[in-house]
This record gives sequence, structure tokens and C-alpha cells, in this order.
Amino acid sequence: MTVKVKICGVRTPAILAAAAGAGADYVGLMFFPKSPRNVGLDEAAALAAAARGRVRTVAVMVDPDDALVDAVVEQVRPDALQFHGSETPERVAAIKARTGLAVIKAIHVGEAADVARADASEDVDHILYDAQAKPGAPLPGGSGVALDWSVLAGARAPFALSGGLAPDNVAEAVRQTGAAMVDVSSGVETAPGVKDADLVTQFIAAARGAAPTNPKAS
Repeated sequence: MTVKVKICGVRTPAILAAAAGAGADYVGLMFFPKSPRNVGLDEAAALAAAARGRVRTVAVMVDPDDALVDAVVEQVRPDALQFHGSETPERVAAIKARTGLAVIKAIHVGEAADVARADASEDVDHILYDAQAKPGAPLPGGSGVALDWSVLAGARAPFALSGGLAPDNVAEAVRQTGAAMVDVSSGVETAPGVKDADLVTQFIAAARGAAPTNPKAS
């Protein structure tokens, strides 16, 4: 099964077009003011409208309140929601029931025990394993910090993988982990929040060409 690809933190029509043209499955629209990839509701709505029929959109939020969730769902009309903060399984389940949308939950992994806890407690459409942010880091993700792939050896399949991925290592990451989906942000940027169309295209091609040696994509 071919690995799915998500380009996260898309902010411009040009990068949206590059991702869609190269065959990305998802683009992530970030709603988190501290992030250099943050977009306003009007910007996001325009990007989502341009994406329809070309690539699916994921609204990425960090510990959002109901007002933000409702505004994003109503104005942007994303295909899925992603939660990248400290949301509890109960909170995520409540939002999923409230919106009726598919949900991705990011789990910040520092050791194998974090994977085991997530597998036992999360009831979502996709679990996304990301690297544990360094203490005091301003952002919960998108910093380029790499995840130790070996801790995912016992992870429940299928799962998505993020954390330090880039065009030059994504194929090996898929081969080693068997991830069903890969998610990249800073690894296709020339500066924080500034995506590069060539890097986006290279990343998607590298991910598509990878065949897991430990398949978990079925």
C-alpha cells in the first residue's frame, strides 16, 4: 500500500498548488497564533476552497476551545481535524462527535511507553506520532526535532509519522517504521513558515517511492 503524504503548515496558493500537483493526499492549515505557519480564518477558507477536488485539507489546532473549533468547521470546511496539544481522549472524542469530521491526534513520543499509552487510550481515525518537544520549546511540533523511529516497533497499525522528516530521510523512515502516512512541515522549508515548492515535490516523490520492510500500512 502506498504511503499517504501530508504537507503541513501550508500558507500560500503556490505551495498548495505544488503539493496538489505532486500528489499529496493532505495539506495542513495551522490555527495556532504562536506558529510561523498560522493562518487566519479568511486565508484558510480561501486555501480550502482552492484545494477542494484536488487535495484534502486538515485543520490543525492546539488545545482549541469550542468557539475556535466551530469557527474553523463552519468557515473553512476542512475534510479533517488534527489536534496537536495536550487534548485528552475524552476531549478529542467530544469534538469528533460534535463535528462529525475525521480526527487525527498527534502523540508526542519520548520513549516506547508513550506509544503504548497512546495505543491503549486513543480512539481516533489516525494517530500521528511526533517527536517530544524540547523543554521550554514554544511550539508542540514543526520544529524539525527527529523522532527515534525504533520506539515505534510495537505501535498499533496503521499510524502516521512526523518529526524531523525531510526529502533525504523520509523513504528510510517509511522502510523502518512501516508508517501508513508521513507528515512534514519544517523539513520542506527554507525558513520557519516558508515552504519551498521543489522540496515539497521531492518529499512527496521520496515518500511515494518507499516500500516498508516492516509493513504497517494495511
